[in-house]
Amino acid sequence: MDNSKHQFSHIVGAKTYLFRDLKDLMAKATPPRSGDYLAGLAAASAEERVAAQMRLAELPLTTFLNDLLVPYEHDEISRLIIDEHDAAAFAAIKHLTVGDFRNWLLSDQVDEIVLAAVAPGVTPEMAAAVSKIMRVQDLILVAKKCRVVTRFRNTIGLPDSLSTRLQPNHPTDDASGIAASILDGLLYGSGDAVIGINPATDNVPQVIKIVSMLNDIIDRYRIPTQSCVLTHVTNTIEAINRGAPVDLVFQSIAGTEAANSSFGINLKLLDEAHRAALSLQRGTVGNNVMYFETGQGSALSANAHHGVDQQSCEARAYAVARKFKPLLVNSVVGFIGPEYLYDGKQIIRAGLEDHFCAKLLGLPMGCDVCYTNHAEADQNDMDILLTLLGAAGCTFVMGIPGSDDIMLNYQTTSFHDALYARRVLGLKPAPEFEAWLKAMKIFTGDSYVKLGEELPPAFQQALLRLS
Repeated sequence: MDNSKHQFSHIVGAKTYLFRDLKDLMAKATPPRSGDYLAGLAAASAEERVAAQMRLAELPLTTFLNDLLVPYEHDEISRLIIDEHDAAAFAAIKHLTVGDFRNWLLSDQVDEIVLAAVAPGVTPEMAAAVSKIMRVQDLILVAKKCRVVTRFRNTIGLPDSLSTRLQPNHPTDDASGIAASILDGLLYGSGDAVIGINPATDNVPQVIKIVSMLNDIIDRYRIPTQSCVLTHVTNTIEAINRGAPVDLVFQSIAGTEAANSSFGINLKLLDEAHRAALSLQRGTVGNNVMYFETGQGSALSANAHHGVDQQSCEARAYAVARKFKPLLVNSVVGFIGPEYLYDGKQIIRAGLEDHFCAKLLGLPMGCDVCYTNHAEADQNDMDILLTLLGAAGCTFVMGIPGSDDIMLNYQTTSFHDALYARRVLGLKPAPEFEAWLKAMKIFTGDSYVKLGEELPPAFQQALLRLS
């Protein structure tokens, strides 16, 4: 493996810009974000950024197979990317430069069938590189053409669909509080991607308690969806060993071996979890059993970025996800804070980049359209990102009562927000879930929620029990 460093240059007018290696070129070409400034990697001026983007556009895609951002010998993610690269799939684009690749992706002859065929030949660094020279509309148009369908108890990612994760978090894991949020979400058509809970008390007995509760609800009302407790993968493995009814295995992942080590994981552990979940055979229409979350800045916050810009590190995390054929992946785009994505503009751009790169690599990508309260962002910014992601064919978003996660203390999208996106953009839930909503008389014939009407009979007793 050739890990030699190549210097790059580009002339703008009378000035020559030098970039010491591929990492430096990639970082300088990245649209501005606070994390790269924090790491000392960002371009010093808009002119330097454009010079880097122009030079990056001239690079052959084969460069990224020979000049690695993180050395092959030092990082298992680099080894994964190179060792599992599909040369046959890459053949269709191996003659292209990064700029040519952009034009090829945008061309009319490249459709979802072509993109699916080439996806195993695209490395995360190629996806990151081309995203850096794309406008927002480019990111949306190409992502819209990517079709990634996954299955467990329903079918996620079909054309003209938008699924939601029903996120009924509670600051004390109170069963009644969780159940009330679940009921609220179901009545707004939320929850087809997953009913997923971040436990306030994170240990194996609590995980088993919550996952058993979710299993009882899903079984009792015959809901065609899946549950997940977002705990560390080792807790989920132990819960499986103790006989817990686990549907999906969750884990946060990053784009370098060192960053994943800071999470207490590696590829071997994820493979063990994947095999454990598959052994339960709980899926009814498919066997995609993993759920991964990512986020720009995670490697930098762990001082494990190897001098690579945060967006390229993020794209490398998608190689980890791709290996395990997940049901769901999402970027928690604004959750890490303004140190990494300063304001609404940076969050919007990052969310669209993450969605584009993951879809291009063949992942069922969603987004937690969110921000922390100390970021220079507000719900109007999230409305913009939600609408753009819906137009781009985003797989799923979050659904939380009132947009306010009272356990994690951040702002995201509500049940109402997902309903807005579906109505404005003509999108539907997973078909099995939509059929259930109609059978339960939650949806009317045109797939709209029956707002302001009497509760469906099946839920009236549930509400009485909660009260």
